[in-house]
Amino acid sequence: MARTNPNDLVAFLAVARERSFTRAAARLGVSPSALSHTLRGLEERLGMRLLNRTTRSVTPTEAGERLLQRIGPRFDEIDAEIAALSDLRDKPAGSVRITADPHAVDTVLWPVLRNLLADYPDINVELVSDYGLTDIAAEGYDAGVRLGELVAKDMITVPIGPEMRLVAVASPAYFARHPKPREPQDLSTHRCINFRQPTSGGLYAWEFSKKGRDLRVRVEGQLVFSSNVQILRAALDGFGVAYIFQDEVQPHLDSGDLVQVLSDWSPPFPGYHLYYPSRRQHTPAFTVIMDALRYRA
Repeated sequence: MARTNPNDLVAFLAVARERSFTRAAARLGVSPSALSHTLRGLEERLGMRLLNRTTRSVTPTEAGERLLQRIGPRFDEIDAEIAALSDLRDKPAGSVRITADPHAVDTVLWPVLRNLLADYPDINVELVSDYGLTDIAAEGYDAGVRLGELVAKDMITVPIGPEMRLVAVASPAYFARHPKPREPQDLSTHRCINFRQPTSGGLYAWEFSKKGRDLRVRVEGQLVFSSNVQILRAALDGFGVAYIFQDEVQPHLDSGDLVQVLSDWSPPFPGYHLYYPSRRQHTPAFTVIMDALRYRA
């Protein structure tokens, strides 16, 4: 069998990781039709189908998944070694892809990167906002950012933010109509603003803790959102009690637009961590970004 063109394998990896010809084509800078033609040619030469195609999705076949897992890390290593040549330059260069939830991007990543990147014009950064627990190795990311307690144990983690706290809040107008809850169980009589978890699809059970006693409370209300931005807006508009990051609501607490309750039931927990596979070799560009993001209390 004739030797496979490495560019065809790169094309396959892009489609398999993105699960989309359109997104993969944009990433590679080619047209979707040209990319589809390349993949069909590769499948014909190998004599087997690598991708299942439907009008809505693209997923690897068993053979495609095996090829993805076997050659993906090797191509990542090649990219890392090439990027490492920037050691020979005056300043690091290369691309770094990071997946993080929108709150982490706004409060931790961007405040650091907007100052750092001005000094490193040859470092390119892609930040992909995603609430889900992304498989960064399979999806071609250099790293991910999630709350420390959510990161898989086999990952290397670097703290990049302080401890965080979830707080229960509502508007003064809401509490003018409803008595303030004194215990988490009291929330059963309140209209609460629910959060739909992107990973499981279920509603988040509000977690409280006090003096070693942990509670998970299922709340009910008129509204369900999948974004803290909408939850905060609804709370400000008086639609009920919200459970949200303290840093997001602190300005509204200071102004009196929101009132916090159950304060003694909201202890701090580990904040955002940068995580990456232990086998991944750092490029100079990644090292610069990781060192800049590292949290120093």
